[in-house]
Amino acid sequence: MTVPRVVPALLAVLIGLGVLVGPVAPAAADDEGGTATLQQRLDEAATGYNNARAEAQASEKRRTALVSQIAVLEKRISALDAQVQELSAAAYRNGVPDAATAMANSRSLPDLIGNLGLVDTLSERRSQTLADLRQARRDLADTQKDVDAQLTKQRAAQRTMGRKRAAAEKALADAKVGGQPTGGFTDNADDHPAAAGPPARKAAPKPRRKPTAAPRRSDGTYGSEGCSQDDPTSDGCLTPRTLHALRQTRAAGFTHYVHCFRPASFGEHPKGRACDFAAAKSGFGGAATGDDRAYGNRLAAWFIANADRLGVLYVIWYRQIWLPGSGWRAYQSGSDPSAAHTNHVHLSVQ
Repeated sequence: MTVPRVVPALLAVLIGLGVLVGPVAPAAADDEGGTATLQQRLDEAATGYNNARAEAQASEKRRTALVSQIAVLEKRISALDAQVQELSAAAYRNGVPDAATAMANSRSLPDLIGNLGLVDTLSERRSQTLADLRQARRDLADTQKDVDAQLTKQRAAQRTMGRKRAAAEKALADAKVGGQPTGGFTDNADDHPAAAGPPARKAAPKPRRKPTAAPRRSDGTYGSEGCSQDDPTSDGCLTPRTLHALRQTRAAGFTHYVHCFRPASFGEHPKGRACDFAAAKSGFGGAATGDDRAYGNRLAAWFIANADRLGVLYVIWYRQIWLPGSGWRAYQSGSDPSAAHTNHVHLSVQ
């Protein structure tokens, strides 16, 4: 029996529409682990946390300055109060001088001019002192209100930080990649929590250069940036903040192979906001061990120590993820070295 030509054509159309290929596949995974949904939720939560933290810090800084200003105003009010009391006491003892009294007590024209000048001076001094005292008290009241307002803003930002931290941890739990608190990493070469295999050879940590802080907006937060700078590690682009982080990392002595931009359907890499820092000197290979692993430990620890200055969104290394506010958490995103992040440290920048 000959199959009509229309049947293959119809089958092709149905397959193209997904009618004959079964249920819709789950969210696609990145080649280094994670899903579009997870990365989007982590991006939003970490960005929200960092911005709220910057706002809280700005409010605290402003509040501290205002408290110092209050101390100055209180000292000034105390001094003005003393002056007013002194003038009032002098007026009570000697009477309040006036023009008529000055004329009566003057024996000559020069005396009259001098006495009238003294009356004016004393009167102006008393009036100015009272005016200064009233203004200082108004300034103090306004400053105290500003302190209260800054404290309200700070507490609101702290509540936002708590919500964003919880949102990031829930995203990890929903994605079933772990999320349990872990020990993280330090500059110690034998630091290897939550990972199999022998410890790396211990070596004395080297001092690292503190990075130059990335530019911030006037409110202390990091603004959104486009992929506008050439990526020196690829043919792609980077945001200015990511390029700054890359340069500062290299200046601190972390000079192993790095690759940043890459085309992808989701995540920070195609936005120019992420870099992968190989544990090995020449490129990505198998799971890092020995000195390579120690290098990754030091690099991950350095990123965390300078997260605020670099605008770090999150860091992934050796089956763990660091998120602002949450710290290091288990991150089981795959089994191969790239997905498990056992051959490179992933840095995402806000």
